[in-house]
Amino acid sequence: MKAMLSLEPGGPETLKLTEMEAPEPAKKQVRIRIRAAGLNFPDTLIIKDMYQMKPPRPFAPGGEIAGEIDAIGEGVEGFKIGDRVLGMSGFGGFATHMCIEAGRVMKIPDEMPFDEASCLVLTYGTSHHALKNRAEIKEGESLLILGAAGGVGAAAIELGKAAGARVIAAVSSEEKAQFCRDLGADETIIYTRDMDDRAAQKDFSNKIKELAGGDGVDVVYDAVGGPYAEPAVRAMAWKGRFLVVGFPAGIPKIPLNLTLLKGTQIVGVFWGAHTLREPQMHAENMAELFSMYKEGKIKPRISARFPLEKAADALNMMMERKVLGKVVLDVD
Repeated sequence: MKAMLSLEPGGPETLKLTEMEAPEPAKKQVRIRIRAAGLNFPDTLIIKDMYQMKPPRPFAPGGEIAGEIDAIGEGVEGFKIGDRVLGMSGFGGFATHMCIEAGRVMKIPDEMPFDEASCLVLTYGTSHHALKNRAEIKEGESLLILGAAGGVGAAAIELGKAAGARVIAAVSSEEKAQFCRDLGADETIIYTRDMDDRAAQKDFSNKIKELAGGDGVDVVYDAVGGPYAEPAVRAMAWKGRFLVVGFPAGIPKIPLNLTLLKGTQIVGVFWGAHTLREPQMHAENMAELFSMYKEGKIKPRISARFPLEKAADALNMMMERKVLGKVVLDVD
């Protein structure tokens, strides 16, 4: 088998294509011949030892995969060799083969191609859990999405529209704004990269209020963090919900008096912990996502594909915030 291994902490350039023996599945595990691996922002952090999970080296990054089962360990039920599946593992996916606990594997519909399957679980799972379980978003409410052109942001646009929300997509360029409009966003805001400036923050907040109408936006989906968070909180409506999803722009410092004055909630969204602590709810959410996929309400948008050996280029594209939707490694 081949794998792009992290041998030492560092950026994408530290990954090395390595030939090795394919692992044999342990008890309760299956081995997947990987056909596609979806990239996510945590992949850029885990190789730098900056993620909450720090696997022992050497390891391959990549936590979201799709392919066929080609070996089955002792005690596994419900799967057979040749089953088309997706898997969530945390790491190990930038490879041709991977062993994974059967409980972290799901069969995929025959009509779902491997590349789309490898982009479904983390992004749509995170956004569905955020909007449905954490925000309890209602039809007719307004939804602001920060970083709306990225993987989880694009998923949030589709899921927000499916829930009947009015979606405002906030992005950093006109190209990204058009991408979001094509996904169904009702309004778009192009924000400056220099959001540390107080005047820029105030202008951003005013634009949000103007587009949201009423006394502000009902739900904020923040997958960006940094200086973009506070202006969004200042633009929230009474009893709004601020969803904390990620921090590629840094961990924000929000004046808590704002939450008091507006009666707002700051709600953490830790999808990985949710899947482990609330497996029944996670299973229900995934069943709903598969149904929405079949009905054409959601569809992963893949903007770039790279072969396995070009994984570093794919990660650099993500780090440079050039990604629209999702990036995939084609492992065939």
